[in-house]
Amino acid sequence: MLITKDLTKKYQDFTAVDHLNLKVNDGAIFGFLGHNGAGKTTTLSMLTTLILPTTGTATIDGYDIVKDNLQVRNLLGYLPENVMLYGDLTARENLQFFGKLANVKDIDRNIEEVLSLLNFTKWTDKKVKTFSKGMRQRIGIAQAILHKPKILFLDEPTSGLDPQGTKEIRDILLQINKDWGTTIFMNTHLLSEVTKICTDIGIISHGKLLVSESIANLTANFKEEKSLEEIYFKIEGGGINA
Repeated sequence: MLITKDLTKKYQDFTAVDHLNLKVNDGAIFGFLGHNGAGKTTTLSMLTTLILPTTGTATIDGYDIVKDNLQVRNLLGYLPENVMLYGDLTARENLQFFGKLANVKDIDRNIEEVLSLLNFTKWTDKKVKTFSKGMRQRIGIAQAILHKPKILFLDEPTSGLDPQGTKEIRDILLQINKDWGTTIFMNTHLLSEVTKICTDIGIISHGKLLVSESIANLTANFKEEKSLEEIYFKIEGGGINA
């Protein structure tokens, strides 16, 4: 579904992402893990065609993120860390607005289907300004999947949520992946979320990819470590390329 080849982003003398090479299989839930400033959001911005890479390439479902950027945008959904919604509009009105911008066909039918999937139908006609952060995250996810994308990108989707809100978002993502087969690429710094939802993991540090592997294979390769947390700190702290 996703392949990057030496994907690089530089800002003058600073290299934010340095020759990134990774592969995400169709139907995977990929956790992209790293410290603040590691290069996660810059990577996501390139993959979602929001910024251009300096060098290197990436394809999504065979389409180049630069040459075929319009096709790529039709294939993906994106949930930023801070969801931007119109507070004076209802959930339905927000989704209708974003759906029209994205030229989604059968908008109203898709809205009903998506809100039902997210168990959110009873708040459909409530104004967004009355929603909690967790509820706003659900509307953000609804907006991102309204056109049933092949791949869903999320930037810290559970940031700032309480345990209940975190579990709800996690369950929604698992359901989308199961019911629709949607590939999920999730930026996070929370190891607990990776262990509970992800099938595969990538670890980035100071712009360099240290590991990209299935969690099953990674734990098998680090048998002496008792948890994914121990594995992460051994790789990240030691600069190990696994």
